[in-house]
Amino acid sequence: MENLNLNYGIIGNCRSAALVSENGSVDWLCLPKFDAPSVFAKLLDKEKGGSVSIEPEKLLSINQEYIERTNLLCTKFVCEDGVFEVIDFMPRYKNDDGYYSPSDLVRVFNCISGAPTFKITYDPKLEYGVHETFISENKKYIKAFTKRGSYDSLYLYTDFDFKDVLNKEVITLTDSKYMLVSYNQKLLNQDIQRVKLKMERTKVYWLNWSEKTTTFSNYNNEINRSALTLKLLSYDKSGAVLAALTTSLPETVGEVRNWDYRFCWIRDGSMVVKILTQLGHSTVAQNYLRFIVNILPEKDEKMQIMYGISGEKRLSEYELPHLAGYGNSKPVRVGNAAYKQKQNDIYGILMDAIYQHFSLFSASLSYSEDLWTVVRNVVKMVEKNWQKPDKGIWEIRNESKHFTFSKVLCWVAIDRARKIAVLLKQDDYIKKWKKLEDKIRAEIELKAWSETKQSYSQAYGSDDLDASVLLLESYGFVKAKDERYKSTVYAIQKELEHNGLMYRYINQDDFGLPKSSFTICTFWLINALYKIGEKEAAIERFEQLLTYNNHLGLFSEDLDFETKQQLGNFPQAYSHLALIETAINISEGEITKEEKIMDALRYETFH
Repeated sequence: MENLNLNYGIIGNCRSAALVSENGSVDWLCLPKFDAPSVFAKLLDKEKGGSVSIEPEKLLSINQEYIERTNLLCTKFVCEDGVFEVIDFMPRYKNDDGYYSPSDLVRVFNCISGAPTFKITYDPKLEYGVHETFISENKKYIKAFTKRGSYDSLYLYTDFDFKDVLNKEVITLTDSKYMLVSYNQKLLNQDIQRVKLKMERTKVYWLNWSEKTTTFSNYNNEINRSALTLKLLSYDKSGAVLAALTTSLPETVGEVRNWDYRFCWIRDGSMVVKILTQLGHSTVAQNYLRFIVNILPEKDEKMQIMYGISGEKRLSEYELPHLAGYGNSKPVRVGNAAYKQKQNDIYGILMDAIYQHFSLFSASLSYSEDLWTVVRNVVKMVEKNWQKPDKGIWEIRNESKHFTFSKVLCWVAIDRARKIAVLLKQDDYIKKWKKLEDKIRAEIELKAWSETKQSYSQAYGSDDLDASVLLLESYGFVKAKDERYKSTVYAIQKELEHNGLMYRYINQDDFGLPKSSFTICTFWLINALYKIGEKEAAIERFEQLLTYNNHLGLFSEDLDFETKQQLGNFPQAYSHLALIETAINISEGEITKEEKIMDALRYETFH
């Protein structure tokens, strides 16, 4: 297997984001927004993808870390002839119009000592590099553009000599310089002072954001980095939340499970906003629920499992055969045909997030009536669909089944809808919905239990097990002390845990047995073990799992069972929301003394 790693940092501004390698190369960036065609995609093809990289002449070592509690990434180069750092960020800060978050990538070069020398390779490949990208010099900028296919262009502003950059000449750094890559032509003159002001304002924005994040008795650094990452995966303009930043990073190198994750899954988005609300970031949730209201404008609108980040409903899937793929893993896909699938668990996961919001903010929610209409429409969808088979949480592409997790989340949808009706004093609905809730529960208890395995099974009438069933306690279907749940946790652990990591399931699907572990499933097992009293085993597994993140504390979707290599799309919202939830549970929700004081001050201010 090719020696690959996902040692990347993510920078962004809730409009788009970039991946910067541990060597300081920008290897992934789509502009003007997350789901646009790439301008740098070396991640998917070393030759044809494009990047902007830095090549020191006399390199000794490189160190990379985030500026503490921010999304500004600092790569420090120690060379024989001097030391310099590159600070990468995408501007985001408040201004008179709301937030300034342009489609810009900024790199600030600071000389720390000596006179270090290096070359810069500026190699944009617009529109996924389908056709040739041309370069022209202007007085104020370097322009990249296409002549064939879809027209696209990109502007580079820099105070390095243009010819030094374009000809890869040796550059000697003695003070501060900048590079600003922009989708748009800038109206104001760019210089190092203006760029550094943007940097300081962006730093302050992220420091303020981190300050609002609830702190707990343990794992605050891991919680904060994960929360910052989840924030970067939110799209301000619509309120959508992305599943991941990338497309086509394989679940197993050399195989074909390569999907485009730059979309908003109802499941993933709802889980993210629920956990961020728990951390004190309710604005993300309000924006997301507004997104839901906007994509379901009509009362008979059918809910899809996923949408484009601007609310698009057709996400046609196609391939880019000219790109080699990550580790030569073809195909590289754009779009995702799974949008057509039926997955009945989305109703409950969305309703759970809506219920959390109503319970916390019912008095101040300006669009309560819109959300109440969504609640009633979701109930109608559940009434119509809960007895039908679906594709399940893992998006099985061939056979539909009566998946236990889907059934339980249908129960969750009705349970939360009833509780919302209680909160809103809508008494006409409470008894009717309780009757349906009890009916769904009774069927699950009857049909989803495997006597052979002494466990809730993957699907009705099956003895196959599934990691998603570990969530039954989290969603309130069973209690942790319930003997059926304890037995389920032990059975699933015995059958699906391998080398300290978890399979999603081991029964054959349309692609064969997975060779990698879906990271969120291991977090689910840790949570379940902790809740049933296996606290030492849970903490030991949690701290071991944290060692498998990359050098900046980031997780992708999957981990190789043997090598612990990170695989799948990156960074993955699922993995980071589960990390936060697990850290909070292991901290037993215990917030710090300082946080208690802040909570009291917030309460006084609010009331």
